[in-house]
Amino acid sequence: MRALAMRLKWENTRSSSDGIEHGKNCAPCGRASATISTMKLIVGLGNPGKEYDSTRHNAGFACVDEVRVAWKFPELIMQKKFLALVSEGTVEDEKVLIAKPQTLMNASGESVAKIMSFYHIEPHDLYVAYDDIDLPLGSIRVRKDGSAGTHNGMKSIIARLGHQDFPRIRIGIESRGVTAPAEQDLTSFVLHSFLKTELPLFKEGMGKGADALKMALKGDLTGAMERYN
Repeated sequence: MRALAMRLKWENTRSSSDGIEHGKNCAPCGRASATISTMKLIVGLGNPGKEYDSTRHNAGFACVDEVRVAWKFPELIMQKKFLALVSEGTVEDEKVLIAKPQTLMNASGESVAKIMSFYHIEPHDLYVAYDDIDLPLGSIRVRKDGSAGTHNGMKSIIARLGHQDFPRIRIGIESRGVTAPAEQDLTSFVLHSFLKTELPLFKEGMGKGADALKMALKGDLTGAMERYN
């Protein structure tokens, strides 16, 4: 019922029965002037469960948590229909849904596909934030599309959507041989928490990710790429 209410509320700002898109201030329907456009979806990737909290592999979760607080969105709530924790708000006159899939990382695409289908979200209106072992801690990369690389969460999303044409924020987590011990296998490394000495760099990366997402939502994805790539 809550998911249906969310959709009805969103659709009421989007269109009327005549098929014309409307917003708050639209003259044909007597609302106050239209600035709200279609729904944007920001997805952070990670694994659910306390045992994965604060691990490097959950950097995508951390990024959208940072975004939610910075943008003053409501607390995340569980939507079983979407298999995700979600929060809805408005940024730069854009309707935005933040989501943290509560499937395991490798099944993230199931949740993303459900949300996109429900809200009729276009591929270019999906933004995915996730950890990247090929980037140093504290850095990010912004891409408008591309392959999943070695990331299983991204592989799942691309497989479910049937394409890779959506923007993404890659969050650097590699610190082995710099702040973390060099001799760690990949699985052990990504499933462990950041060291206390690494947190300032990690938070710096989160700030960059939030800024890049806001630029993208304002229509300046190219500017975000130029700034952070």
